[in-house]
Amino acid sequence: MRVVVKSGRLHGTLGRAALVLALLVAASSLVLAEDLARAEDRRCPESSDISLPDGFCATIFADKLGHVRQLAVTPDGVVYANTWSGAYYPDAPRPKGGFLVALKDTKGTGKADVIERFGPSSTAGVKGGTGIWLHKNWLYAESDDRIVRFELKGDNVRPSSKLETIVSGMPLTGDHPMHPFAIDDEGNLFLSSASATNTCEVKNRMPHSPGQEPCTELDTRGGVWRYDANKTGQVFSSKERYATGIRNAEGYDFDTAGRLYATQHGRDQLHENWPELYSQQQGFELPAEQVMILKIGANYGWPFCYYDPEQKKLVLAPEYGGDGGKKVGQCSEYELPVAVFPAHWAPNDLKIYKGSQFPKAYRGGAFIAFHGSWNRAPGPQAGYNVVFQPLADGKPSGDYVVFADGFAGPNKEPGGAARRPSGLAIGPDGALYIGDDKSGRIWRVTYTGDPNAVIQAAPEPMVEAAASSGGTVPPEGAQGAVADLPVPPGATREEVALGMRIFHGKDVAATCAGCHGANGIGTPVGPDLTNGTWLWGDGSIQAITKAIRHGVPQPNQHPGAMPPYGGVPLPDDKLAAVATYVWAIGHAKQ
Repeated sequence: MRVVVKSGRLHGTLGRAALVLALLVAASSLVLAEDLARAEDRRCPESSDISLPDGFCATIFADKLGHVRQLAVTPDGVVYANTWSGAYYPDAPRPKGGFLVALKDTKGTGKADVIERFGPSSTAGVKGGTGIWLHKNWLYAESDDRIVRFELKGDNVRPSSKLETIVSGMPLTGDHPMHPFAIDDEGNLFLSSASATNTCEVKNRMPHSPGQEPCTELDTRGGVWRYDANKTGQVFSSKERYATGIRNAEGYDFDTAGRLYATQHGRDQLHENWPELYSQQQGFELPAEQVMILKIGANYGWPFCYYDPEQKKLVLAPEYGGDGGKKVGQCSEYELPVAVFPAHWAPNDLKIYKGSQFPKAYRGGAFIAFHGSWNRAPGPQAGYNVVFQPLADGKPSGDYVVFADGFAGPNKEPGGAARRPSGLAIGPDGALYIGDDKSGRIWRVTYTGDPNAVIQAAPEPMVEAAASSGGTVPPEGAQGAVADLPVPPGATREEVALGMRIFHGKDVAATCAGCHGANGIGTPVGPDLTNGTWLWGDGSIQAITKAIRHGVPQPNQHPGAMPPYGGVPLPDDKLAAVATYVWAIGHAKQ
């Protein structure tokens, strides 16, 4: 069979095909160009040192502000920060000017170009504080043992009004001397008075020390108090207690229904103080950190109970007859948390997202700043991030995700971390501000992506954090580090090397670096061992050995009591090796 095709029809068909192809190519090019333009629009204006989900960008709003604890932002975008040089930072340089900081970006660059300090200063013996809040036209802040306020008026970011004292006489002793707070629309001021001890023991943080019965500490600590934000001259006392059984509530915020959320730092040292009941791994993973909804007259269980995330219930603490997690006893009577998170992450702040800039999925959920652990030594430390917990009607509506990460840098441990998230605030435009109390940085996080995007976790940080509390001293680098240290009389370099391994948890699972930091450089709960200042004894091998053997029940400068041997039994030869290493790092600069 022969097929005949007329040339005119063929040319017409080819012409139409070419036209369609050209239109398709043009349309594809247009779509590609639009995609590229959108991608260009979403490109962050500067590379960030923290990791965030796709579509989010961070600028360094301000830096080197001191120990920035918590934040607040006015409706016209002025950021206020409270800084602290209290018990956790006894050797920190005091800021020039007041401990409060006012910051504003007047040029729209995402960076503060106006920065002014004000308020009580170190020249008056003040050490600053943690809590800060805005209510009506007043700025409220914690300052040592009191809550003070300044009237905000005019266009000046720095208040010119006279300081007024709302509450005074708050407790400052013990493990947790901070007093974060929140104020509702009616002017109720909810104030944290955190515990002075780990679990109200007869001897704080000492092995096998029983809990006090009754726990009289609960009269003025371990709970939340309520005062009138509009009334000056109030004095802290037990009668204004609003809720009890809360070891250390630091982060506060209200949702749109008026519910008051608070974070809870769980207890420490289950394994170190009760090794016959808890394995080392259980010590890493118990108890959960919590978010709770505060209710008047409620009891949340501290010090008698702790929350076991595996069993999903409160169980009896060993100081009060607990048997390692089986007994419940009175704990069935107490309030349960709304959401829980891994142990020892240290939730320092919480803010409910009420803005509109971020995707819809984030609205009504909670951002939580985790300061980072110390009580996971010698295992990998954790936290040092900001998570997002979806919420709906006062309950979790999904699993939490790590929203921002990479703050610690390569050394994820309290002494070596580059930065530690501590404060959060939401700006009037919906931007999220994150404060760091290690180096004094504030980030401003914005979003330019799809408004209908789903909640995503941040990618792994570009700088992978070290895997253990001794990350700055990996085993393969120990020999070189030891070679630079002096050797005490009568000891050997091999003993110094063994002591280094024990100190960093590479032998006998010692926890020294958890409190004193990698290489002994110090943390908020344990002193710097490298500066040649000896708080207990004369710095001799004999004095150091005695301090390690017997522990430090009542520290001179830091809040963290040290149990004998740091909480892990050491045979005499390894005790001698640790003492030799501590002597070496303490004399290296002399």
